[in-house]
Order: sequence, then structure tokens, then C-alpha cells
Amino acid sequence: MARKSRQKNKAALRDALLLVSPGTELREAIAAIIQSRNGALLCIGDPKRLAETSEGGVEINAEVTPQLLYEVAKMDGAIILNEDSTRIMYANRYIKTDTSIPSDETGTRHRAAERLAKQTGCIVVAVSERRSTVTLYVHDAKHILDSISTLLNKSMQALNTLEKYVRALDQATTELSTREFEDVVTIFDVCKAVQRSEMGTRIAREIEPYILELGSEGRLVDMQLQELLIPFEEAQLVAKDYYREKGGIKYEQALERVAEITSEELLELSNISNALGYSANLKSIDTYLSPRGYRILTQTRRLTPQIIENLVQKFGSLQQIMRAPKEELCTVDGIGEVLAERIRLSLNSLRNQLAMDRVRR
Repeated sequence: MARKSRQKNKAALRDALLLVSPGTELREAIAAIIQSRNGALLCIGDPKRLAETSEGGVEINAEVTPQLLYEVAKMDGAIILNEDSTRIMYANRYIKTDTSIPSDETGTRHRAAERLAKQTGCIVVAVSERRSTVTLYVHDAKHILDSISTLLNKSMQALNTLEKYVRALDQATTELSTREFEDVVTIFDVCKAVQRSEMGTRIAREIEPYILELGSEGRLVDMQLQELLIPFEEAQLVAKDYYREKGGIKYEQALERVAEITSEELLELSNISNALGYSANLKSIDTYLSPRGYRILTQTRRLTPQIIENLVQKFGSLQQIMRAPKEELCTVDGIGEVLAERIRLSLNSLRNQLAMDRVRR
């Protein structure tokens, strides 16, 4: 129940951030309010519901423009906007909240904002006149908006960290690929690659809220993130290659179990081994495994996901696929003589390239 509540608050906060992100008329008006050293209380939600918890003021019922919103914010009371913040319904309203609702805020405006968000479930934006800060209240969640420069600095620091994880992941997966062709993969090799992949994925998740909050200013950061994410998306196939089908566990479930491991637990490879369906006993970390072949086969041109699935279902492992003669490969649905030959050449070429790279290292 608590988890569902957190997910609901997270989704609602995401929607709220989109409404006030840079590039929107609402954010432009908020910037003008801060620049003029004024405060404001913006209530976004069902006008009828919000009207029941407020009184007085003036009815506006006009389309939102930065200039109009800035002007009505000069009045002391709250401003009520419709659900998608496209119209200003009322201005200078007095908010009547349930004082029995707990609040950790000390200022009158922010205390009213927090209680109103909890009472009605609407989005409330409090602009502090004294501190020049913007605080979002959504249900039980509270979020203080950072400046664009602060968000960009945080994003770049996280991207730099992510780049280091990309290099670490590349080393782990390259070594794993080499050992796969030699058929000497152990649980240790698999867990190391999964660990690097999951660590990088978690860093990426920390960047996503920054991009969301940056709005139109975050396009470049988003492009960099998407490029850096490619190796991690490919590395998820490591789990697909090695998860143990114990007790009917599926590949997606194995990934979920890895994702549920805490950051501290992720440092212990035994926890990753357990999530993939193997023993958490450290003595089993050197147990040999054979890959199904999904990850290596995706590096072969013109192989669709369905053909790769057909190959794995037919042969069961990468080693069996490599040993199969061209005639036997042709018996797989979707594979003709030309494609069968290409598969054999591509796998041999990749194996030779990895061997040469190891010699250079």
C-alpha cells in the first residue's frame, strides 16, 4: 500500500514538474514574480473543488499569459488555475484549509500550500517572497525547484559519472564476450557485468528528474543521456543469457529482482547471483555457465529478435550455435543459406577480433 502511494506521489510530482518546467508560460510568469521580489500561491486543479476550500477574491476566467499571471500575483491572495494550467479562474482568494492537517512549514503561505495539497490532491506552487524559491506541493510530496544553472551542473556531474560506468561496463562485457567464445564463463563474470550495468542504470535514473525539471533547457542533456544509455540497454541481455529458469522464473522477473537489490547489497556479487536464480554461496561464484547467445547474436547484422529467439530455442546455447553446420542453421525459421553463412562468418570474425584485442591489451 505504501509503495503504491509513493508511486502515485511520484507520478503526480512528475506531472507537476512538467507544468512548471522552463519553456512553459507558467514558469515564465514565476520567473517574473521572483525577479520582482514578490511572492505567490498558485493552486492548480479542479476549480470547483478549490473554490470550496477558498473564498473571496475576484473571478478572472481568462487564458493564462505570463504577463496576466504576473499582474494578478501582485495581490496577496491565492491564484486558482484549471487542471492543465491554461486558464486563470480566480485571483486574490483566501485559502481555508483544515488546520488539523499536519504541516512542517513555518511560513503562512507555505503552510497553507502544504495543507491544501494534502486536503484536495491538487498541485500547489508556493513562491517565496523572502527567499526567492519555488516549492511544489503534490499530495504528500514536496519539491523545491532548483535554478537552471544548478540543474545543469548536477546533470553534467552525473553524466561524467555515467561515462566512467560506461567504460567499466565496456571492460566487463568485452571480457565476458571473450570468455563466452572460450566457453569458460563463470558466475563471477556474469555478476560483474550485471553489477556494472545496474550501477550505471541507477545513475541514469538520477539524471532523468533533472531533465524533466529543465524542460526545454534539458534537450542537450537528454541527447547525451540517450547516447550513453545504449551500452546499458544492450547489457541487459547478459541477464537474459544467464538467468536460471528455476521455479518458473522469467527473464523480466530476474531483471526486477536485480533492480530491487539495494545499493549496498549491489556491491556483493552473491546478491546478484541469488537474483539471477543461483546460489548466494560465495563458493559457487566460480561455477561455469554457458550463455544462451542473445547478446552476442544481437551483434550480428540482419538478425531480427525473432530469428535470434528461433536460434536460441533450436540450439539452446551460443556454443551449440557456433558448432552447428550451415545446413543445420538453415533449418531454423527465417534463415536461408546466405544468412546462415553470414551468421557463421560474423561469429568467427567477432571471436577473432576479441582475441586480437586481448593480445593488444
